[in-house]
Amino acid sequence: METLSHKYTLNLSPSSFPLGTDSMLLADFVRLPRNATVLDLGSGCGTLGMLLCAKDDNCVVTGIELSETDHLMALENIQTNHLQCRLYSVCADLKFFPQEIIPGSFHCCVSNPPYFTGGEASLKHPLARRDDACKPSDLFAAAAKALRYGGDFFLVHKPDRLAQLCYEASKAGLQPKRLRLVRHKPGSDVAVILLQCRKGGKVGLVWEELYLQTPDGSPSDDYRRIYHL
Repeated sequence: METLSHKYTLNLSPSSFPLGTDSMLLADFVRLPRNATVLDLGSGCGTLGMLLCAKDDNCVVTGIELSETDHLMALENIQTNHLQCRLYSVCADLKFFPQEIIPGSFHCCVSNPPYFTGGEASLKHPLARRDDACKPSDLFAAAAKALRYGGDFFLVHKPDRLAQLCYEASKAGLQPKRLRLVRHKPGSDVAVILLQCRKGGKVGLVWEELYLQTPDGSPSDDYRRIYHL
């Protein structure tokens, strides 16, 4: 069991993503409008939805998750934390929106998606970490379908997929607007990227950088903010 801010608790199924730096980074990166409606694509046990509910007391988050095991754990987490009016989980394939997901109705979409491409080498990773069932093209198509005009899609990914992500975003009608490069220390390689894309947005990309540690290895101010230390 993990303890989040607002004293929310999170139980995880064996197949789901653990509560890691990627989820914390993404929750910090997301900019929510007032009274935001949010769709979490590949929501697992509800980790990101709970982080956003802790971040903003007025947002409402709906998660769509393919794994029934993770979906049931999300329902348990929602019940345990008394979030039945603010956090929802739908068990479905994001490529085929269920009746509960109304196209064009969300202010924001978020996703901590699978990073690893298919193939023999990727089979050692659990399905939640492979894009067999959720390719970047599927992800951006789903976000474009769900978002209102002017709505934003926020996701976390690996830096070597950036060109592909920008291509798929543009193809789906989502304009890359903000990119955050995350390094462990100043001067180290980029470990993670965070990307914000806008439906119907104009051309123009803002770059940001963030370091998790200072040169001597101690936690940076950004790390302390992200982890509420």
